[in-house]
Amino acid sequence: MFLIRMFQKPRKVDHLLSDDRFHEAIDHERMRVDRNGSRFSLVVFDCSEGDHDTLNRQLSEICHKRLRTIDRAGLLASGDVGVLLPETDAVGAQKVASDIKSSLQQDCDSLGLKIYGYPDIANCECQNTSAQAAPAAVYSADELLVEPLPLWKRMLDVVGSTVGLLVATPVMIVAAIAIKLDSPGPVLFKQVRAGLGGRPFNIYKFRTMTVGAEEQKHALRANSEQDGPAFKIKNDPRVTRVGRYLRRTCIDEFPQFLNVLKGDMSLVGPRPLPCEESEECEDWQRRRLSVTPGLTCIWQVSGGMKIPFVEWMRMDIRYIRSRRLLHDLKLLWATLLAVVFHRASH
Repeated sequence: MFLIRMFQKPRKVDHLLSDDRFHEAIDHERMRVDRNGSRFSLVVFDCSEGDHDTLNRQLSEICHKRLRTIDRAGLLASGDVGVLLPETDAVGAQKVASDIKSSLQQDCDSLGLKIYGYPDIANCECQNTSAQAAPAAVYSADELLVEPLPLWKRMLDVVGSTVGLLVATPVMIVAAIAIKLDSPGPVLFKQVRAGLGGRPFNIYKFRTMTVGAEEQKHALRANSEQDGPAFKIKNDPRVTRVGRYLRRTCIDEFPQFLNVLKGDMSLVGPRPLPCEESEECEDWQRRRLSVTPGLTCIWQVSGGMKIPFVEWMRMDIRYIRSRRLLHDLKLLWATLLAVVFHRASH
C-alpha cells in the first residue's frame, strides 16, 4: 500500500490544492517568515488508513468551511492532507487539528497526524489543550520540506561515483600508505555533518590532521578565515605534511565517493556543514538543507574562503533553484579543472 501511494499522483480533491501548488504555497510562506521573523505551523493528516477518498473529501469540505482565509489546505506528494497555518504556533495548530478531527463524520481514532513548525522547534512537545486534543510531537518543518533526488541526478551520482572510485583507487591506496607513514592515527577521518533535512550522517575523508585535532578547534576559532559559523583556516597548524598535499590536490575528499554511493551525498549540491555549524545558520540559510548535500558546489569553484559566508549561502540557494542536469555537468567540469590546476577550495 505504501509503495502504491508513493508512485501514485495525488488526485485533486475539490477545495484541496494539488501537491505542486501546495508545495509552492508552503515555500512562499517559508520565504515570508524568513523575511519578517514570524512563524507558521503545518498539520499533516495521515489518510492511509480507512477509506482514503472519503477521508480526503471530508477533510476538503471541513477545511473549506472552518479555516481562515490566509490558511491553505492541500495534498502532499505522499497522498496525505496538509493544512498550512500562517502566524500559528504549535499549540494553536493542535487546536485546529483537534477541531478538524472532531468534525469528521466517521471514526477518526486511526487518523494519524503530525504537527510541523517553522522556524525549527524540533524536539518540543505540544501540550494538550483540550480533552479532544491528541498528543503529538512538534517536528521541524525542515524534515518535511526536503526535495528528494530526481532520478536523473541519482543515476548521475551512482555512475559518477563508481567511475570515480575505480579511477581513484590506485591514488587512494598510495594516499593511505603515505598517511600511515607520516603520522600515527587512522587513515580515514569521520565527522558528523548535517545532511538532507538536517539529518546527521558520517562524512568520510582521508585524515589530514594530527590525532585530537577536533579538540583543538575551539582554541583556534578566533583564527578562522571564514566569517559566519563556518570554521576554516588556510594554513591550519593541525594539518600534517602529507595532509597539506592531500588538501591542495583534493585527494582527501575522494572517500566521499562512498558517501555518494550510499545516498548520503550527491556529486553536486551544497557542501555539508558540521552539525554545530549548521545549527548556527539563520533560518533562511537552513533552506540549503532541503536538498542532498554534495561533493562540489558553486562556492567550491568560485573562491571558497574568499567569499563571505552570506554569499556562500546565497550561492547554495541559487543552486537549489536551478538544479538541472546541464547545470550539474557544468559544475562537475569546473570542479575537475579546479582540481587539476589546484584551484579548488578546501
